[in-house]
Amino acid sequence: MKTYFQRIGQSLMLPIATLPAAAILVGLGNYLPKTWILSRFMINGGDVVLNNLALLFAVGLAVGMSKDKDGAAAVAGVVAYLVPTTMLQPTGDNGLANLLGIKIANVPDAFKYVNQNVLVGICAGLIAAALYNKFHEVKLPMALSFFSGKRLVPIVSAFVMLFFTAAMYFVWPTVYDAMVLFATSISKLGFVGAALYGFFNRLLIPTGLHHALNSVFWFNVAGINDIGKFWSSNGVKGVTGMYEAGFFPVMMFGLPAGAYAIYRNALPERKKETGSLMLAGAFASFFTGVTEPLEFSFMFVAWPLYVLHACFMGLSLGFAAFMHWTASFSFSGGLVDYLLSFRMPLANQPYMLIVQGLVLAVIYYFGFDFAIKKFNLKTPGREPVAATETAAVVDTDPADDKYMKQAKQIYAAIGGHDNISVINNCTTRLRLQLKDTAKVDQPAVKAAGVPGLNVLDVHNIHIVIGTEVQFVAEALQKLFSGEVSAAPVAGPAVETTATAATAPNADVPVTTILQAPATGSLMPISEVADDTFAQKLLGDGYAVEPTDNEIVSPVSGEVTSIFPTKHALGLKTASGLEILLHMGINTVEMNGTPFDLHVEKGDQIAAGSAVATVDLAAIKAAGKATTMMVVITNMDHVNKLQLNGNQTVAAGDIIGAAE
Repeated sequence: MKTYFQRIGQSLMLPIATLPAAAILVGLGNYLPKTWILSRFMINGGDVVLNNLALLFAVGLAVGMSKDKDGAAAVAGVVAYLVPTTMLQPTGDNGLANLLGIKIANVPDAFKYVNQNVLVGICAGLIAAALYNKFHEVKLPMALSFFSGKRLVPIVSAFVMLFFTAAMYFVWPTVYDAMVLFATSISKLGFVGAALYGFFNRLLIPTGLHHALNSVFWFNVAGINDIGKFWSSNGVKGVTGMYEAGFFPVMMFGLPAGAYAIYRNALPERKKETGSLMLAGAFASFFTGVTEPLEFSFMFVAWPLYVLHACFMGLSLGFAAFMHWTASFSFSGGLVDYLLSFRMPLANQPYMLIVQGLVLAVIYYFGFDFAIKKFNLKTPGREPVAATETAAVVDTDPADDKYMKQAKQIYAAIGGHDNISVINNCTTRLRLQLKDTAKVDQPAVKAAGVPGLNVLDVHNIHIVIGTEVQFVAEALQKLFSGEVSAAPVAGPAVETTATAATAPNADVPVTTILQAPATGSLMPISEVADDTFAQKLLGDGYAVEPTDNEIVSPVSGEVTSIFPTKHALGLKTASGLEILLHMGINTVEMNGTPFDLHVEKGDQIAAGSAVATVDLAAIKAAGKATTMMVVITNMDHVNKLQLNGNQTVAAGDIIGAAE
């Protein structure tokens, strides 16, 4: 289900990308004297895009969610959108008033703007995509063969949407009223509501579900329609735009200042590489408002910093709303949209957002700097050098452009054709579905010049590329389809700081990276309050005294055993290393009560992926220790074990290596 919602978010990027066109037209039109015909011409042209956003969403989702992104899915999306929006709108020959023989005034308010409701467009697109995936290969009898396959999909969509329309007539007024109530409750909170929205907007970005939240406040789902009203100059000055204005100070000033703090805290030998990464991300954030290259660089490796970022975003939106400083964007809160919205009639003291941004830059810099140092966060450039290896590089054709060269490196690093299931992308990330993410050579991926990557689970991985991700994704698709031949591996060339587990070799020692199983205080195994572990009777290892309930896998590999009482897991890496993850001391006596496992025996899991949620309070209430221990039980296979000393760590941090 998580993957499905992420695909929805990715598919919505295409229609959302049309909004800058509307912003340019409306923004430039408002810069010109209103008496000019050219001014009204440009403004009306921009309004065409804004007023048909629901249709664009229907088409975008129909194409993006279909298996092969065929044009037939797009046609089905248009049909699926037109049937309910035409029949449910109050006016017109096919509208509700004429259909039911009632006065227009008696038609429920819920249907007043149904043809502009993006939620209806989203439903239409999803239904059309589902029908395409199910029916695009259906073969009808010879007499009806013309309507077989892809031609059948729009026809089926029309019939299905008739039932959807009938259901909408009875259901939509109730849903609409509930959504209006929700939106109204947030609106009544004033600047506090804007602050809460900003906070949750950032927190939901890793899942892609922030789009659902945005649609309530930005578009005409529940009547707020912040973007539409602002750019059509049909709102309240100082109020309309309150759910957008606070983004500008963060994206133009706050995040770039945070990036500078990350650079300043990088290790001396890594400042150059960290500086280039932070500079590119900061420029994208400032100029276009695209923040993902920056956010994903620390989102997972230093998640407390990302929570702090979400708090600062909430602070920015709340303060801008409190001061009634308003501006709006059509794509994101960067310099381009700021300049375009500056002279809009509903823009209220937008220049004060610059002042707010300068203050936020100070807050971000010192806030990030303090958190990184206080909690020893492993932001880019601060990762401990646990071990080194040479990552293989790939031969490329001299005629390859930079996107194909990068794609070939990534293609080889993620396992090639045999390990790839689906290739997708959003605005800045490759969203890949693989057969086994444990087979990904993460150092080799990073050596391809990507800002970061995130292994979500055993099948899903995100690789941050930047705003040119579309071209890398297209190159990957060509490699996967065989249109372009994938180059063979040429040999070792690039030195990296982390090593993925590989098959054992008699001559070359295999290095396995070890990660923290939880957020908390790292300690050697000899310091735990249990003689069996402390005396290393089961093997050597390390432990973390946790402060958070989420427990992650310390290595990539297979779940070989799960104790009946759920308090311990057995793991085995591809190189044959056997790991015991023991959760708590004497917790076997609790019969599994505090443990909610997320894995099963036989699962292939990636290092850093969640394996359990543990009720630490319940363990402490029972008089047990919550210490999370990682033990290598076949130490005879280990030549050298290197571990960091006592320190504060976050779940998934690299803390050592076994060779």
